[in-house]
Amino acid sequence: MKNNKKIKLITSILFVLPALILLYYYLKPLVDYVTYTFLSLSEESHIGASVNFFIYDTIKILILLFLISSLMGLVNAYFPIDRLRVYLTTKKMYGLQYFFASFFGAITPFCSCSSIPLFIGLVKGGIPLGVTFAFLITSPLVNEVAIAMFLGLFGIKATLIYAISGVLVGTIGGFVLGKLKLDRYLTDWVKEIQADSEQETEQWEKDNTPFIDRLPTIINEGWSIVRKVLLYVIIGISIGAAMHGYVPEDFFTEYLSADKWYAIPLAVLLAVPMYANAAGIVPVIQVFVAKGVPLGTAIAFMMSVVGLSLPEATLLKKVMKWKLIGVFFGTITIFIIFLGYLFNLIL
Repeated sequence: MKNNKKIKLITSILFVLPALILLYYYLKPLVDYVTYTFLSLSEESHIGASVNFFIYDTIKILILLFLISSLMGLVNAYFPIDRLRVYLTTKKMYGLQYFFASFFGAITPFCSCSSIPLFIGLVKGGIPLGVTFAFLITSPLVNEVAIAMFLGLFGIKATLIYAISGVLVGTIGGFVLGKLKLDRYLTDWVKEIQADSEQETEQWEKDNTPFIDRLPTIINEGWSIVRKVLLYVIIGISIGAAMHGYVPEDFFTEYLSADKWYAIPLAVLLAVPMYANAAGIVPVIQVFVAKGVPLGTAIAFMMSVVGLSLPEATLLKKVMKWKLIGVFFGTITIFIIFLGYLFNLIL
């Protein structure tokens, strides 16, 4: 009977895992077909763009959440995560741990909401909160596609400043947030999965439990995380979908192109309700600059759109208490406003 269960489990994994990876790979054309052909919605319409965005991002994030949670379960089961946690918290690395996490965020092609599954996995594994924040800050701000587009539109100088500043914001922001000792503001759910993960790993090591017997628990935990975060994903992506496809460029440029001291804080404030990834907002930034918005102000707007969105805050609510979300968003807001003024001086 036990062998039959193992065979069924292995067969299921061999079928489900490739299916999920294949679905993720072909998700965009599949959702485009459903939205624009099956549902007959116009690609140019606001409702069409919103429905397409909602279906695509919801499925994408749920797939990422399951795969990453399961992967982190494997890591926690076999990797000496306690040693890594102790090493990161006791050894003097002179801030390099924040830089490495920020750089890792820069090379991962995730938007703010897509970064959260990996953030949850890192927190679950016990990685120090400041280090995980460094990843979460930089991941949506900088990616290779946005850099390539930025290079073509604004030149190498502006691109280097944008990319380096994005990594530095993550590094410094993670360092500052780490020093504030904010772990107590994580939700009870996160603390429970951290404790359960540690207990299971210790018990498995004590009993020398083989991999095939650990796997059902790891898979079930990954699915449990998906179920418990599902509502927050739907709410967050719904907010993003409502905003997606509608960028009132003339309204923004009317207020942001003026040479006023409050233009940059206003740009950050107006960006928060919006939602897009860095690659999607770069062409909008080009329009802003062409209509007279200073490049520094436009970059501050872009960073706020991708790094300070309402959908991201909604998803984070499952992981953090409101006070921690406020501190996180407030810290990043201050850095982005500072960078906006700095960019306008040097660009």
